Amino acid sequence: MIEVQDLAKYFGKFTALRDLRLLVRRGEFVALFGRNGAGKTTFLRIIAGLTRPSSGAVAIGEGAASPPSGARGMMGYLSHNTALYADLTALENLRFYARLLGLPAADHDLEREIARVGLAGREREPVRNYSRGMQQRLAIARAFLHDPEIFLLDEPFTGLDQAGSDFLAQYLAAAHARGKTCLMAIHDAPLGYQLADRLVVIDRGVVALDLPKPSVSLEEFRDRYRALSDDR
Repeated sequence: MIEVQDLAKYFGKFTALRDLRLLVRRGEFVALFGRNGAGKTTFLRIIAGLTRPSSGAVAIGEGAASPPSGARGMMGYLSHNTALYADLTALENLRFYARLLGLPAADHDLEREIARVGLAGREREPVRNYSRGMQQRLAIARAFLHDPEIFLLDEPFTGLDQAGSDFLAQYLAAAHARGKTCLMAIHDAPLGYQLADRLVVIDRGVVALDLPKPSVSLEEFRDRYRALSDDR
């Protein structure tokens, strides 16, 4: 579903990614770990088609043949930055996004999506009145309104309270059970281990660990992850 070959990204003299390779199969849930500055966000933005690589290639879809720019309809991107318009209502935010995607924008359909993320009855309130957790719930509805095949998630649990975190974890587990392909950058090792079926660590711009979850316990994974720090 996602094939990355020899990916590199440079910001002036800083190397964010270098010769990174990764293959993600249809229906896999891959958790991406790495320290701040390891290249996770840059990697996800390149896959989403939001940033161009300096070199290398990314292919998306069946047979991994399409570049990100030609496969955006297959992907939904969610980060800790909700990208919502604070002065618009929840309904207006989704209506605007639906029209950008060329989707039907009937209010009853959009209200159903808002209710699915636990915001029924709040759809006509300005987003600026929402709590951080409520905003992230609406961002989930916005990012995945078009029912994409690939979920790209960049630290989506940041800033959420326990109720919001529980909701998002359940939402992603259900998406995975429906066969969606998920690629998620996360710092929380227990939560990433719980949700994913494959654990990947990016360190200094390359894939330093790539482990199927059945092959390693959470404690073993943590030990191997820490060992990378000791080697620096």
